[in-house]
Amino acid sequence: MNLAETPTRTATSPTQAKSVAAVGGVEAWHVESPVVPMVALAFTFEGGAAQDPEGKAGCAQMLARLLDEGAGDLTSDAFQERLAARAIELSFHAGPDAVGGSLKTLVKHTDEAIDLLALALTKPRLDQDAIERVRAQTIAGLRYQQNDPGVLASRRFFKEAFAGHPYGRPSSGTIESISAITRDDLLALHAQVIGRGAVKVAAVGAIDAAALADALGRSFGALPEAGTLRAVPRTTVQDLGRRVVVDLDVPQSVIRFGMAGVPWRDPDFIPAYVLNHILGGGAFTSRLFQEVREKRGLAYSVGTSLVSHRSAAMTWGYTATKNERVGEALAVIGDEIGRLITEGPSDEELQKAKDYLTGSYALGFDTSTKIAHQIVQIAFEGLGMDYIARRNDMVASVTQADIRRAAGRTFADGRMLVVAAGRPTDF
Repeated sequence: MNLAETPTRTATSPTQAKSVAAVGGVEAWHVESPVVPMVALAFTFEGGAAQDPEGKAGCAQMLARLLDEGAGDLTSDAFQERLAARAIELSFHAGPDAVGGSLKTLVKHTDEAIDLLALALTKPRLDQDAIERVRAQTIAGLRYQQNDPGVLASRRFFKEAFAGHPYGRPSSGTIESISAITRDDLLALHAQVIGRGAVKVAAVGAIDAAALADALGRSFGALPEAGTLRAVPRTTVQDLGRRVVVDLDVPQSVIRFGMAGVPWRDPDFIPAYVLNHILGGGAFTSRLFQEVREKRGLAYSVGTSLVSHRSAAMTWGYTATKNERVGEALAVIGDEIGRLITEGPSDEELQKAKDYLTGSYALGFDTSTKIAHQIVQIAFEGLGMDYIARRNDMVASVTQADIRRAAGRTFADGRMLVVAAGRPTDF
């Protein structure tokens, strides 16, 4: 089938994604839209940095960076030239639980784009010269970050929060671990993770179901079954109430703090999401922004977000302030968390948060690529094909009782693990 000649007819909204199956059992969630003559794919394979070999943190990220560094008969330069000649955008990335990627192409180049994707997935060259080039680039980046307070604070936070667990290792690795990774390690991880049975795919754009099924069969369907993933044990944030200093001779401290969380797949995630928006997720309107920055001028930025991994969840936050005001900033943050535990938000505060979160949701679907990435993440989390249609109703229905329950699960007694990179004087 010539994909470049595939006709498109009617546009479909993200709330009307349909399932398309291909040879090999690969399934994609499909949103057909002929408005722009482009096709965007997003895909996610189960198993990421948590599967890195012992002592070789950064292996998954190195593999992701090497997948488009030559494949099949094409060297790295030849592969990149083929992409550039057709303005095809192909990229890969790795996170704690997944290796993923995206493809964007004009409809008339879809056949060639799918061929190049299939090569990258099924026959990556992993040439030694490419490995050494990516290794050198990665190590150079790690050396550059050695004195970055934000990077050091974040790394130390995860090391302490998830001590002895795969999530406690830096996904990008260390100079020592990156130096130890071999081609055999990369090949073994590729065989373990990159398989047709472990992939979620989303496709958006001017491609119909028949053409998409053909594309899926030629790319993901050509993969072998993935290997067996190592079990990643469930864990929670450790050492709540502890404060850790990363000593750096800088005038202000970068702070990372965290506590328990609720995973995306949990029924209480939406209430926790609304609660987080009120506390620190709402940019200029959040309590922390108002109390820490606007009223006291303690920091330029402060905020919180929800982190949801396969085997752990947490609420974590960030700020930075003068060394002598670290204790004051943390006291204000703790007070606001305490107020939400004991008093909760006002009815007006809760309604404004729900109005913002429902009204802004559509902004995450304003391009084909964004739609594809949103849909593949929903598929990866197993939330159901109708999640986009249900999501705003779930947010709008959050009650004060839901907020109190979410606060009990995330804030508990208000204790946090805190890491400050700097030289705080009142820590």
